Amino acid sequence: MDWLSRLFEMMPVRGRLDLRCSYGPPWRIDQGPGEANEIPYHAVLAGSAMLEDPAGGRPLQLNAGDILLLPGNPRHVMHDGSGATPLPARNRAALNFTISENHGSEGLDLLCGHFAVAPPHDRLLRSYLPPRLVVHAGPFAGQKETAAQLASLVSLMRSESADDRMGGRAMLNALSTAMLALVLRLASETQVSPRGLLALAGHPRLAPAVAALFNEPARAWSLPDLARLTNMSRATLARQFQEKLGRSASDLLTDIRMTLAANELKNPSLSTGAVAEAVGYQSEAAFQRAFKSHMGVTPAQWRKMQELPARGVFAKRAAPVEGKTEEAQG
Repeated sequence: MDWLSRLFEMMPVRGRLDLRCSYGPPWRIDQGPGEANEIPYHAVLAGSAMLEDPAGGRPLQLNAGDILLLPGNPRHVMHDGSGATPLPARNRAALNFTISENHGSEGLDLLCGHFAVAPPHDRLLRSYLPPRLVVHAGPFAGQKETAAQLASLVSLMRSESADDRMGGRAMLNALSTAMLALVLRLASETQVSPRGLLALAGHPRLAPAVAALFNEPARAWSLPDLARLTNMSRATLARQFQEKLGRSASDLLTDIRMTLAANELKNPSLSTGAVAEAVGYQSEAAFQRAFKSHMGVTPAQWRKMQELPARGVFAKRAAPVEGKTEEAQG
């Protein structure tokens, strides 16, 4: 199984479309942060938007066809760039989605949603993605079949969010989930992949090592083993992991093992020792220490936490609340 498919198998992810925004200038969106396990997304269907840099740098311009992911789940501000006082926006609930509009002349058409990742797996995804990720799926992406696939998927979302149709909510949420996989695939295929897991997986020589760690995490992988898969020296492989991922291959393997262990511990019929062996630990005591260090709780405590009534990380969200008249919630 390829690493991205394996990642989604390990980590339950569910997408949701929250709003379709239809704004004429001047407009402003002030959003976030969301729930702790959420990754916001925005897909620009038409028009353009300026994304403010929270560090005070130059704003980032987003154009039609751009899709923005914010794995860091920060508060973020988008606007039309005019600097004028924005028109007041109002939310209008349809059967399967919510429309936010300011009744200005035609300008921005934007899909706003989020991906909910079941904890603790959200930490793995967030740790290995850049805090801000933008891909372009427009007709002039100049690459790859993936860009065309992503553009087609977003076009289908646009169509589904134009009218209330039977099964519309299910369709929009399923398409949102699929969009995440295509965004990550496209990002890993770009010539300059962002730092993190996408940079590793998009490197032709490093990709076999990433796939091996995801597909056989219980194996006692050593640096020489991985170096042979990549036809690199051990020193070169170690340097490439640090430069592109910011962590070692051993760190990535531990994160994968702990993610799998968290899943396996939900099965009450499996002993802790069996789980330890399944994820590559011959010593239950070593597994207990690694799990406590990584998760902050012991395997037994984690199991007990799973027995408590779930808070419902994928529960239905309340309709967005209108903010001040000069702001709209995206």
